[in-house]
Amino acid sequence: MPSMNTLIPVIDAALRTLFAQPRASRPCPQPMVLDEHPVALTAAEIAHAGALMRVNHVGEVCAQALYTAGAWATNHATTKAHFLAAAKEETDHLAWTQTRLDELGARPSLLNPLWYAGAFGLGLIAGKLGDAVSYGFVAETEAQVEAHLHSHLGLLPAGDHASRAIVAQMQADEARHGQEARALGAMDLPAPVKALMAAAAKVMTKTAHHI
Repeated sequence: MPSMNTLIPVIDAALRTLFAQPRASRPCPQPMVLDEHPVALTAAEIAHAGALMRVNHVGEVCAQALYTAGAWATNHATTKAHFLAAAKEETDHLAWTQTRLDELGARPSLLNPLWYAGAFGLGLIAGKLGDAVSYGFVAETEAQVEAHLHSHLGLLPAGDHASRAIVAQMQADEARHGQEARALGAMDLPAPVKALMAAAAKVMTKTAHHI
């Protein structure tokens, strides 16, 4: 049975992710070129951008759960340190997306506790199967998230440069996280597992878009 000393950081991470205001260690990304005469977004564009950024915020909630579970499950100090460092960087994404949601007048997903619990459970199972599987799960997750963020760059309103700057930086960070996981010995997951992960992610994103 896990001791209270090991459970406290896990519980603390969950509470901070779900209920505290996240604090970024890096400044929020800004558009490369600021428009001298920016075009105001329409009400429909604001609502659409808010829904997309809510989905991206959910992804960061799940990332916190995934990395926290991986750090808790491993018995190797190097792996634990890697996951904790990645979780810290993902906190930047969580803070940036929360800030943008506030600016757009949108709210986070009401189902964030459910998303967190599901991602934590999957991360814990992967971690108990060994570091190679845990890294493999991270690598595949990051590959799917990177593709998802790329699609959002095409879906966000053309004039929403603030959201685009955030999503572009997140995409670059996720690609690097996936590369790091593969360099550390990530197992190539079986095709059915990848397909199941993609299907679960699709359900989550479709639901979070509205709820």
